[in-house]
Amino acid sequence: MITAARPRPLASAQGRLLLLQDVVTAALADMKAVNVKILDVRGLTDIADKMVVASGNSDRHVRSIAERVLEKAKAAGFRAIGTEGERDGEWVLVDLQDVIVHVMLPRVREFYGLERLWDNGTASLPAEALRESAARRL
Repeated sequence: MITAARPRPLASAQGRLLLLQDVVTAALADMKAVNVKILDVRGLTDIADKMVVASGNSDRHVRSIAERVLEKAKAAGFRAIGTEGERDGEWVLVDLQDVIVHVMLPRVREFYGLERLWDNGTASLPAEALRESAARRL
């Protein structure tokens, strides 16, 4: 007999989202990512609840930041759906289902302007506030 999976309670889903967000921001802080912004994209798209945009100082730094995000997420029990851009390292996308992480070189970030495209007015804590928040929760 096959039974349908029960939906997760809302509080549990919200708690899981906050934990994932904290894991991501901690990984970004570990690797000294620059200009970290978290965008709440609920209501704008169904692909994710949060979008994190961060910069690295070089293509090697961008790749290393993305790798650390993947490592920390996996260690916390989150599975990445996929990654893109590791080869070139100018823009690496890490899809963690509820949270999508974009790590970019500053010039690429400025050119594409993801914050301007996705900001719905609820976005963007400065990196220092994100690090403090993540440190308190982890």
